[in-house]
Amino acid sequence: MSAFNAVEKGAAAVGAHLVRDVSLPALVLHRDALEHNIRWMQDFVGSSGAELAPHGKTSMMPALFQRQIAQGAWGITLATAVQTRAAYAGGVRRVLMANQLVGAPNMALIADLLADKDFDFHCMVDHPDNVADLGLFFAARGLRLNVMIEYGVVGGRCGCRSEQEVRELAKAIKAQPALALTGIEGYEGVIHGEHAISGIRDFAASLVRLAVDLQDNGLFDLPKPIITASGSAWYDLIAESFEQQNAAGRFLSVLRPGSYVAHDHGIYKQAQCCVLDRRSDLDEGLRPALEVWAHVQSLPEPGFAVIALGKRDVAYDAGLPVPLKRYKAGIVPAEGDDVSACQVTAVMDQHAFMTVAPGVELRIGDIVSFGTSHPCLTFDKWQVGCLVDEQLRVIESLRTCF
Repeated sequence: MSAFNAVEKGAAAVGAHLVRDVSLPALVLHRDALEHNIRWMQDFVGSSGAELAPHGKTSMMPALFQRQIAQGAWGITLATAVQTRAAYAGGVRRVLMANQLVGAPNMALIADLLADKDFDFHCMVDHPDNVADLGLFFAARGLRLNVMIEYGVVGGRCGCRSEQEVRELAKAIKAQPALALTGIEGYEGVIHGEHAISGIRDFAASLVRLAVDLQDNGLFDLPKPIITASGSAWYDLIAESFEQQNAAGRFLSVLRPGSYVAHDHGIYKQAQCCVLDRRSDLDEGLRPALEVWAHVQSLPEPGFAVIALGKRDVAYDAGLPVPLKRYKAGIVPAEGDDVSACQVTAVMDQHAFMTVAPGVELRIGDIVSFGTSHPCLTFDKWQVGCLVDEQLRVIESLRTCF
């Protein structure tokens, strides 16, 4: 009876070459672009008088968290208790959980981590029921939990829907000895429409106004409470609003973009163009660092190729994969031919349909690199990503922990 060793999807040996040695499809991260993006965002946030807590749910790669912290990140933002535990195991010691901590098993995960007095954790609350449940649970454990009030918008996601709800919730938190109110949080990414920019600025102003009100009434348990917002599309507007309202003078302003670390060839590329249009003082912006590489699997009809890449390998919720370059398998040094005139028209579980542009010559086994849109939902399809240098050699395997 023979035994087989499990093969991790995306795993590749250090020193392997993408076009010769790596089993495809593979998640590929380009070192130069990745390091540029980490530096760029840290510099941007620092120059705005704020701190950076990048949203780790984008990649769930502890090795990237450590690179971000080493570059100056104040902490890491996460979405769940399980993600928080994974980040802690990867060496992260300050977490903003930009979500409500709900359910006794999830509370228990966090309570276990709080046994480490060096672990600085803050989660969100937006309802008196959750405040009561948290107060009861952590009091029974003899622990004090840091909570921040989430302020939202009507029709948006989580969060109190009015300034009055925020004030009432702050009083409810104050009545719970096992809870400490450490700040206020919002997320502007759910504000859309023709007047999105003015809506986001109004939202940020309201967030600061609430923070000042709560501080003036002695409801915070930190001398310099945290005020935080910002996803990956509008971070410049939030930074500008916090700075203009002198939030950094009274509060610790924290921005939380996450997708910048890998950037993309879709929605965040478009968002970055808008940032650069709004901020003429910025030079070069972010660079796409993330690609998925796959083989040409079938050429069943003229002008039509089937690629060994599908919904289990790449995001498709915000745009289909974008063909970038074609490489000849096994040929090193690798020289890529531009195939951006080709177009992916559909993806199935394990296949992508691609129209082949006139003048593009493909054969079975050729390798095509693809850009993506919305990196969060590409990262989560992989156990391991290949970090490569300029010669397309694997220099590190980066593990995910979804």
